[in-house]
Amino acid sequence: MPVPPGHLGNLSPEQEVKLREFWSATLRIFGVQDPNHATPADTSLIEDDTQSVSELDGKDKKKSKKRLGLFKKKDKDSTNGSATPTKDPSHHADSDDKYGQYKEFQDIIATQSPESIRATFWSMVKADHPDALLLRFLRARKWDVEKALVMLVSTMRWRSQEQHVDDDIMLRGEGGALEDSKSSDPAVKREGEDFLTQLRLGKSFLHGTDKEGRPLCFVRVRLHKGGEQTERSLERYTVYVIETARLALRPPVETACIVFDMTHFSMANMDYTPVKFMIKVFEANYPESLGAVLVHKAPWIFQGVWKIIRGWLDPVVAGKVHFTSDVHDLEKFIPKSQIIKELDGDEAWSYRYVEPVPGENDALKEEAPRKELEAERHNEVSEYQQKTFEWIAHGTGPEADMIKETRNNLARSLNHNYWKLDKYVRARTIYDRTGMISSDGKINFYPPPPGTSHIPKADTSADDVD
Repeated sequence: MPVPPGHLGNLSPEQEVKLREFWSATLRIFGVQDPNHATPADTSLIEDDTQSVSELDGKDKKKSKKRLGLFKKKDKDSTNGSATPTKDPSHHADSDDKYGQYKEFQDIIATQSPESIRATFWSMVKADHPDALLLRFLRARKWDVEKALVMLVSTMRWRSQEQHVDDDIMLRGEGGALEDSKSSDPAVKREGEDFLTQLRLGKSFLHGTDKEGRPLCFVRVRLHKGGEQTERSLERYTVYVIETARLALRPPVETACIVFDMTHFSMANMDYTPVKFMIKVFEANYPESLGAVLVHKAPWIFQGVWKIIRGWLDPVVAGKVHFTSDVHDLEKFIPKSQIIKELDGDEAWSYRYVEPVPGENDALKEEAPRKELEAERHNEVSEYQQKTFEWIAHGTGPEADMIKETRNNLARSLNHNYWKLDKYVRARTIYDRTGMISSDGKINFYPPPPGTSHIPKADTSADDVD
């Protein structure tokens, strides 16, 4: 499958310049200094400031602005494209700021250390190529480095402070929800039960791919009724499904296809709050992740609803929405042999939730191997960042190409490291238990149906991980 333009492996010279600019600005935000060009002035631009906004007095606000001052420092080489933004990106017009990300950018610069922002970024990278992740933000902001930087930093805030994606949702996962469902605290118990109810119902699930090789996520709208789950559990569940789908992406495929099955839809199923949340996270926090959205068998009463929803969507996202009325329409996107029988296709597969296996998350408690792998990852990240500085400085030419290859090799090492680390930082999912995601990161989009395959016992040994 060919690599689309603007993606890793198919960048124009101008786009590669923008990527170098973005890395230069991002590394400064992270407080990472070029070992060959670090100066006291550079260091002063990234001072730690962990006070809350409400605690900032006039003096401290000046300190925060000093950190923002890194955007005003000119450092441009027209021959190699190693430019950094020359103005504070938080001053963009409100029309560019649908979700208030410029204010969030200022807040995170004022309240979080560069090290914590950097840690959140590398936690988000997971098995991705770091360049590919940055390119998502660049494409989403039409190659405007300053806007892409604001979006990236705002997303780091959202992940670490609002949703706690990696230190809670994915760390505890389904097993954690099962524990919570047995809690004596009514609020905790409700959250755990709500999370599991959505999984057990199969309100949404991942299975198979479309004709472009994109993972399919099915959403059975008829199974949702407003008020049956708390808003928080709906949000956590949504993020959980998106993050799990991210693990199934393999280059050059970088997007997913969502099928909203509107069979038997009624207004009792319509709930605008989770729809707004889903739109926001895809547009603001998971850029360039949607390949296509198929709205299947929408009844006439949905027409008015769609007019409202369409008004909330970015025009680019709205352009990815397609309405399908029968299996023949679906065949334009998915081979009939791979359309599940529930949607009148030929694949004899149906969703069934497989409950967590006792002991499957015991590896999360093993500190020694986790710390060893995290230390290995830290060293590889440091080396990748150093090679990135070299790549920025050299621009183009044979030596730059050699540095690029070294960076790509390091990215592969980071990927390998992640899949060794995975069981120590991520709770197992139904997709691990049914064999869609294997322990070494291999993906089988068409595993045997639950009940016909062996459900693995808890794996606490690292010896079988390549």
